Amino acid sequence: MNVLVIVPTYNERENLPLLAREVLDRQPYEMLVVDDDSPDGTGAVADGLARDYPGRLHVMHRAGARGLGLSYLDGFRWALASGADLICQMDADLSHDPRYLPDLVAAASAFDLVLGSRYLHGISVVNWPLRRIVLSSFANAYVRTITGLTTRDSTSGYRCWRRGALARLDLERFLSHRYAFMVETVFEVARAGMRVGEVPIIFVERRRGASKMSARVLAESMIMPWRLVLRNRGRVRPTPGGAAP
Repeated sequence: MNVLVIVPTYNERENLPLLAREVLDRQPYEMLVVDDDSPDGTGAVADGLARDYPGRLHVMHRAGARGLGLSYLDGFRWALASGADLICQMDADLSHDPRYLPDLVAAASAFDLVLGSRYLHGISVVNWPLRRIVLSSFANAYVRTITGLTTRDSTSGYRCWRRGALARLDLERFLSHRYAFMVETVFEVARAGMRVGEVPIIFVERRRGASKMSARVLAESMIMPWRLVLRNRGRVRPTPGGAAP
């Protein structure tokens, strides 16, 4: 299977070389770095890595409006055009351990979308303060209550898509440009009657750099579930899914 790993970046010049080495030296995957015009020169670092991994590491330099959701939408379009069979997505800050990528890829044989879940078996988070754990756990419970989704970690950014599932989505339909994009994509997959599965991961707080979380991001994340329900005139019906075998 042709596996492409999409990694959006914004000011991740310290982390990106480590991540690229851990992903590409371990598995026969390809990587697409989608850089959002990082002021710290991450895009130039990515170009250097593309020379180190010819034909395996690709770089997209985005201009214009910034946002995680916008970066992923452009990355998804590139992935579909490239012919990738499976499309994974992960953060560049080393909080998503590449050792779980094979688990997500394997689970995609049974599910249309696979989430790397921090909450499938209790709480699997390292180096977060208690208030951050409480906020994240509440956010996922909040999403389930409002939308009808049954996934334990709808806000996870560590994922693997089957090409056919991603191709079925109307990428022009998405509302969110930031982290709420994660919830919106799960909602749209479930709304289309596709199967969403989860595999357990251990999430480790970033080692270098600054978090992109802000009050604006949190506000959008609180509003997004209501926007989805109102736009679609109701909650999604639970679809077959759950933990990967």
